[in-house]
Amino acid sequence: MAQKITKDRIKKILRILRGTYPNVKTALDHGNTLEMLVATILSAQCTDVQVNKVTKPLFRKLHTAKDFAEVPTDKLEKMIRPTGFYRNKAKNIKACCKALVEEYGGEIPNKLETLVKLPGIGRKTANVILGSAFGIPGVVVDTHVKRLSQRIGLTEQSDPVKIEFDLMSLIPKNDWIDFSHQLIWHGRRVCSARKPKCPECPLKDLCDYGQGV
Repeated sequence: MAQKITKDRIKKILRILRGTYPNVKTALDHGNTLEMLVATILSAQCTDVQVNKVTKPLFRKLHTAKDFAEVPTDKLEKMIRPTGFYRNKAKNIKACCKALVEEYGGEIPNKLETLVKLPGIGRKTANVILGSAFGIPGVVVDTHVKRLSQRIGLTEQSDPVKIEFDLMSLIPKNDWIDFSHQLIWHGRRVCSARKPKCPECPLKDLCDYGQGV
């Protein structure tokens, strides 16, 4: 049975997540904003562990947006191939970096409406960059956040953008960045897609899905 979404319930969920995952951050290794952008594009349908294996040598060879824009496509494809969908990812990375060089002097914009106009950058990627690189609040809706927010009962939507706005209306703005990371970590460690560990989940009593187990 679905539980009511109340301020008290939201506060309890946030308190448990903070206590369980107190020092959360993106699992993607990066040394600057451009590396964050490239790593996030590569992370689509790929594990962060695999992305980090690929970006370690990649970032030693390519350092600037100009480097990525000018590297031969076949060479970039070879370097990022283990992340999957490498042809499309290489195309997006090169096109995005070309736009950064031509329109922004190689720098990364810090506005969502500008970022989403870049090739290969959707709202999820833009919010990852804004939160992790600039500390600008945003809700990142990846597969984990989508699954957990639905299971907990925070949204009935299936469209990521609609889920994002539902969560933005429920979660205090200063919690948006950490909340996204906390749900992602919780999705990896406890609330997996196929075999969620409901009996040991600290959110069980506050979760619609957990209540039915």
